[in-house]
Amino acid sequence: MDNMPTQELEALRFIRYEAADAIGYITLNRPEKRNALSADMVSELKMAFEFAEEDTACKVIVLRAEGAAFCAGADLAYIQELQSFGYTDNLADSTHLMQLFHQIYTLKKVVIAQVQGHALAGGCGLATVCDFAFAVPEARFGYTEVKIGFLPAIVSVFLLRKVGEARTKELLLTGDVLSAQRAQELGLVNGVVGAAELTSYVHDFARRLCVENSAQSMEATKEMLARIPEMPLEDSLRYAAHINAEARGSLDCRRGIAAFLAKEKITWEN
Repeated sequence: MDNMPTQELEALRFIRYEAADAIGYITLNRPEKRNALSADMVSELKMAFEFAEEDTACKVIVLRAEGAAFCAGADLAYIQELQSFGYTDNLADSTHLMQLFHQIYTLKKVVIAQVQGHALAGGCGLATVCDFAFAVPEARFGYTEVKIGFLPAIVSVFLLRKVGEARTKELLLTGDVLSAQRAQELGLVNGVVGAAELTSYVHDFARRLCVENSAQSMEATKEMLARIPEMPLEDSLRYAAHINAEARGSLDCRRGIAAFLAKEKITWEN
């Protein structure tokens, strides 16, 4: 490993974190529960993403899972516990998950979901907020909350941005479970890859981002894409012009242009 996690990360029960080849791996490690989400698991994910964002040994993050399922949504025991919650407790719990989704969506570093099994309900939401997702053909996706009288409320904010209103309505109002191929057709998944090749495919994709792209540029681009959709047209154009001008004065831009003019290949990992 390129780094040694802190004692807090080593004490995690449901999540593993490690970094190698400039890639930070956050692994859901609760296979006996199909990596179902609980309040504690959400807390550990928030901690792992916070660490990865500041980890100098990590340039791109891969979110993956152990076992047959990527993430089966909320933990059954936790769902039963929620029955006794009042509004205040429910709001605190909803805010906890909202903070995780927002954290991943706005993280400085690119996050890639490596989906080796089913991603359902909250688990599908987890894959949705990542910047890229690659899945095996056998994986199934679905926002199934309406099937149990629940609402896919938090993910709807991100899904509307990702696939638009018509497809969001189709996905959230039907609660249908989709094949990986159909998820790709709808824009939820970037690629469908055989199980034997998935790990190496995601590794090679992450490495390409590490080597070929400026981390500074990817961070600024992520921030730009998160902010622009909510701006009026004129404001978004002014903002775009501002960050364009700001980027031109950056060290990475100067380095990149110098290499381009000299017809030299640049390796951004160095």
